[in-house]
Amino acid sequence: MEYLDHEKVLALLPDRKEEAHKGNFGRVLLLCGSLGYTGAPALAARGALRTGAGLIYLGVPEKIYAIEAVKLDEPMVFPLPCKAGMLSEEALPEILERLGTMDVCLMGPGLGQSPGVEAVVRAVVRSFRGPLVLDADGINVMAPHKNELCGRAGPLVLTPHPGEFRRLGGDPEDRQKSAEAMAGELGAVVLLKGHRTLITDGNRTYCNTTGNPGMAT
Repeated sequence: MEYLDHEKVLALLPDRKEEAHKGNFGRVLLLCGSLGYTGAPALAARGALRTGAGLIYLGVPEKIYAIEAVKLDEPMVFPLPCKAGMLSEEALPEILERLGTMDVCLMGPGLGQSPGVEAVVRAVVRSFRGPLVLDADGINVMAPHKNELCGRAGPLVLTPHPGEFRRLGGDPEDRQKSAEAMAGELGAVVLLKGHRTLITDGNRTYCNTTGNPGMAT
């Protein structure tokens, strides 16, 4: 296992040419949030911004669109059809159309769980061929359908906390071995959150040595 620190992570990031513009640094689609969970979409969008993504699109249930639009300046927020404050299946046509122009997709933070959310998440897992990051309720929705994650067309990154990891069949008490086994089984990169976050593709494993207890909020 290799240990990561601030300097090693910085060394992984490519240099940017002085004449570069936002179109050079990727298009990200974020599908996040629900009524009562408006912090997660904003934090995810700010995270994408801070990592250097060039064009960030945040799709949220229309019930919380105004809140997210006020919170965020640079990410482009757009409303999607919802039911009971969560994404509905009627959002799928617009989501799938937008996915055709995206380089990467993050799905899950604050989404909640409902039949509509499940329909959206499973359709994106099946349809999108680019790198897909599943977090939070994206993981929870797919846990009963874990077989659908195997062998998907594009790279898959799962970012569970210990509870979500357990729902996927992992053993939080044997973090490294279990995370590596899950990554190998699903053909994914697994980022298992916690003190000393682990990142593994089943063959290589990294341990994040940064962070502090103040992040547990």
